[in-house]
Amino acid sequence: MRWLIGIVINAILFTAIAGYFGEAFYVTSFGAALAASFVLSILNVLVRPILIILTLPVTVLTLGLFLFVVNAITIMITDQVMGSSFEIQGFGMALLTAVIMALVNLIIQSTILKKEA
Repeated sequence: MRWLIGIVINAILFTAIAGYFGEAFYVTSFGAALAASFVLSILNVLVRPILIILTLPVTVLTLGLFLFVVNAITIMITDQVMGSSFEIQGFGMALLTAVIMALVNLIIQSTILKKEA
């Protein structure tokens, strides 16, 4: 259940970010945002651990900040998988999206989802 809530929250975030940044971040519909969120969750399970292991020395040197870059890479892979229904203009926008998503998810998990558990 928590996984599905996370997918819906990320889809809402994708839609909000697309509405705010317009040209740099484009999502055709909420359904596309939901599909992109699902693809991102699958990539986080399959690809992200491999990327974390491969970039472990850099992550340790940057005190974990390089994980934002790893998250941006998974968002860029999601962009490639989704095709024209989910578009991100560049790596900078993907990095900004990763930071925004991490902060919002942190706030939501520490306030709303913690009360449910």
